[in-house]
Amino acid sequence: MSVAVRVIPCLDVDAGRVVKGVNFTDLRDAGDPVELAHRYDAEGADELTFLDVTASSGSRETTYDVVRRTAEQVFIPLTVGGGVRSADDVSRLLRAGADKVGVNTAAIARPELIREIAHRFGSQVLVVSVDARRTPPGTPPTPSGYEVTTHGGRRGTGLDAVEWAARAAELGAGEVLLNSMDADGTKAGFDLEMLAAVRARVSVPLVASGGAGAVEHFAPAVAAGADAVLAASVFHFQQLTIGQVKDALRADGVPVR
Repeated sequence: MSVAVRVIPCLDVDAGRVVKGVNFTDLRDAGDPVELAHRYDAEGADELTFLDVTASSGSRETTYDVVRRTAEQVFIPLTVGGGVRSADDVSRLLRAGADKVGVNTAAIARPELIREIAHRFGSQVLVVSVDARRTPPGTPPTPSGYEVTTHGGRRGTGLDAVEWAARAAELGAGEVLLNSMDADGTKAGFDLEMLAAVRARVSVPLVASGGAGAVEHFAPAVAAGADAVLAASVFHFQQLTIGQVKDALRADGVPVR
C-alpha cells in the first residue's frame, strides 16, 4: 500500500447538533458540529463526514447552514449525507460547501440515481453508504451472508451487501462507506470479514465504519482492505484522538498523512 490511509471523524447531526447513539437510536448530545469540526481539523483529521441522521425536510435548512458554517472554518474535505434523494440535492450541498455527498436509501430505491449523480458531477463527489449487517436467523440468507439495511439498521432489505457495493461502484460511485450495523456502538472493532468480502469485489476506495473502540482496531481494518477508517463517539467524547489513531497506524507500518 502506498496511498496514505485517511482517518475520518463522523459527525451525526440532528437539528444542528452532533449526536451519538447506537444504530441512530437513544441519541445523546455530543456538541456543536462547527466547534467539533474545528477541533478535528486542528488535530489532523484528513476529512470530515457529516450525516444528517433525521434527514427530515424540517432539518434540511439547518443542515445546509451547518455545512456552510463548517466549510468556512475548516480546510479539509467534507462529505455530507443523509436524506439525499436527487442530483439537485447534491448540487445544493456542493454549493453549500460539501466536497463529497453521500447517498444511501434513495440509491437502494432507485440505483440509477448513482449513475445520474456521477454523470452530472463526476464519480469523485459521490460516496455510496452501505449500512450492512449479517442476515439474522430466520430470514432468507444472502450469498455473502450480509444484507443491506435501511432505517438505521432496523429494517432489512434482503439485498446482498457485497453485491450491492459492487453494483454501486459499477454505476459510478467514487467511494463506498461500509458501515457495520452489528458492530455499531459495540467498540469491539470493525467487521473485518465484511470489509474483506467487499474489498474483493470493489476497486474504488473503501471506508470502514462501525465498531471502533481502541487504537488497536484501526490497523486490522486497513489490513482487511479499508482505504480510510471512520469513527464517531470515541473521538467526540475524547476517548481517542486523531493523533493517537495515526500513531498506532504508523506503528503498524500503515502510511498516514
